[in-house]
Amino acid sequence: MNESHSSMRDDYEVSCEEIDILTTLAQNFEGVYGSRLTGGGFGGCTVTLVEKNRVELLIEYLKREYKASTGKDCDCFETLPRAGARLLDV
Repeated sequence: MNESHSSMRDDYEVSCEEIDILTTLAQNFEGVYGSRLTGGGFGGCTVTLVEKNRVELLIEYLKREYKASTGKDCDCFETLPRAGARLLDV
């Protein structure tokens, strides 16, 4: 995930300062496996894979440190993996 974000930032140049701040903060947080830009690029959202028992601590950390770095608020929410696109029998 981290290498993917680096590629989007450096090779494709579709990241931005705010997203880079969020991913760097997350990538350096204990219990995070990886963090990257998600969506079409040029701002938007990140997705971060983190140990379940560290989710709330990560959210508090990101909100506090992102605000300190940028003066802006960030929204964070927890999601769970689900089955993706697939054929359904109807």
